Amino acid sequence: MPNYSIRYGASIRKRAFSVKQKKQAKYKCEACGRLTVKRVGTSIWRCRHCNATYAGGAYTMTTPEGDVARRLIEGITKRSNS
Repeated sequence: MPNYSIRYGASIRKRAFSVKQKKQAKYKCEACGRLTVKRVGTSIWRCRHCNATYAGGAYTMTTPEGDVARRLIEGITKRSNS
């Protein structure tokens, strides 16, 4: 946890480190299936392999609210197709 020294308190330093790790991680592309999606800017994610661009969370590819919405939509489309 660089750049924080002994300031701000341990819990805040740990939380900042966790956010930084999630922000710099690679995520799976929904289009090509590779682990090459990286953050371009705030809430903008791009696959380095197929150049697909996604709108997501500020620090992670998806947000908890987005996951819930996706599952609801998938459930509705499954029921309507059956």
